[in-house]
Amino acid sequence: MRVAFLQTSPVFGKIKENVEKAAAKLKTLDASLVVLPELFSTGYQFKSKKEVSLLSEEAPQGWTSQRLIRIAKNKKIFIVAGISEKHCGRFYNSALLIGPKGFIGAYRKAHLFWNEKKFFTTGNTSFKVYDIGIAKVGMMICFDWLFPEVARILALKGADIICHPSNLVLPHCPQAMITRCLENKVFAITANRVGVEHRIKGQKLKFIGQSEIVAPDGKILCRASDNKEKIGIVEIDHKLARNKNITPLNNIFKDRRKKLYKPHIC
Repeated sequence: MRVAFLQTSPVFGKIKENVEKAAAKLKTLDASLVVLPELFSTGYQFKSKKEVSLLSEEAPQGWTSQRLIRIAKNKKIFIVAGISEKHCGRFYNSALLIGPKGFIGAYRKAHLFWNEKKFFTTGNTSFKVYDIGIAKVGMMICFDWLFPEVARILALKGADIICHPSNLVLPHCPQAMITRCLENKVFAITANRVGVEHRIKGQKLKFIGQSEIVAPDGKILCRASDNKEKIGIVEIDHKLARNKNITPLNNIFKDRRKKLYKPHIC
């Protein structure tokens, strides 16, 4: 199967402009699964809860969701995309999974970063794995990379591919995802953005790009630059993620010593 990321540079608050720009690129892709960045439709640096309220959309009823659904149906592709989601009076930093038959599911970010805690509710969805026919996929969002439990749970639940919409500003994630793939023997698609947002005095954010597709053996199959929009496409064999052996006598899941992992007080 062919998988892809879109590395974009959204303009804050310009939802239709950002979505249509991504849609034009999606229409040109020859891939089965495409991952877009975190908050790809809105931009990242909210200044107030009012802004979040004005720019958030319900899923899958909202305009952005419906636009992606139409593309997925027409192109017969699966799309993972990050949006600001409105649900029951609360706002979530969410990732949507959409396929040729429409909306499949949403993941709400579990580990909120910095000022996200002022505007978004901590995610209340589980780390779910979806069998989309061509592979089994799970979702995590940006700062979730720092918590190894997330990728491990998705791998234990059978994910072949971890889809990772991001708006990275810290420098460590691209290299850390190599470790996440190695320790779980999964593929990962990190779709980051580029550009700068400086909407809050003293809090200039420069997004680091470097979107990437990493294999279960830690090999970087494709990595974008740190400052340009980019489409990355790679052909993978997702079944490689189902072999959890390191040697004939070592299996990353069977060798776990779960009884020794229980927390204790020193």
